[in-house]
Amino acid sequence: MAGVAILQIRPMTVDDLPAIQDIERTSFTTPWPSHAYRQELEANRLAQYLVALLDGTTVAYGGIWLMVDEAHVTTFAVHPRYRRRRIGERLLLALLDLARDRHAREATLEVRLSNLPARRLYEKYGFRPVGIRPRYYSDNQEDALIMTTEPLELPAMADRIARLRVELDAAPAPDATPDAEDAGGKDGGG
Repeated sequence: MAGVAILQIRPMTVDDLPAIQDIERTSFTTPWPSHAYRQELEANRLAQYLVALLDGTTVAYGGIWLMVDEAHVTTFAVHPRYRRRRIGERLLLALLDLARDRHAREATLEVRLSNLPARRLYEKYGFRPVGIRPRYYSDNQEDALIMTTEPLELPAMADRIARLRVELDAAPAPDATPDAEDAGGKDGGG
């Protein structure tokens, strides 16, 4: 029987790294090495990472670097067994809130051209294609689509975020039961 769970989004800590590595291995063909996140958390003053926990289990994470006035989404993944529950959407909204709180003018990211579910999510939240990074992904040389938001302080962007927040707040809480099968894509969206 499926159960409704409590979703918590909070800053990532070193204690989260084993769970993050598990999500990395299940989501990406070339995961970041374990020491990379430790370095990000302990030494990179530009970096801020969040985790999403469902009833205390880490099920997603994402991070940004604030470079001058741009929030660059460096990584974003939902464990394949917990995708399609709007967890990724709630995490992306939290990252955009973090970007705005840190006075970022806009947010950018790269996504595989083939990752249509992630691209649809990013487009929903105001990211638009602005370029291509040829052969960006080392595992298969796939191109990355560069996506950027409109300025976060624009009324149209603020209205979009506010409307989507209301929709998310009205949506049912995520189900806590993990899917039996790996149903996710190769880029961690969800």
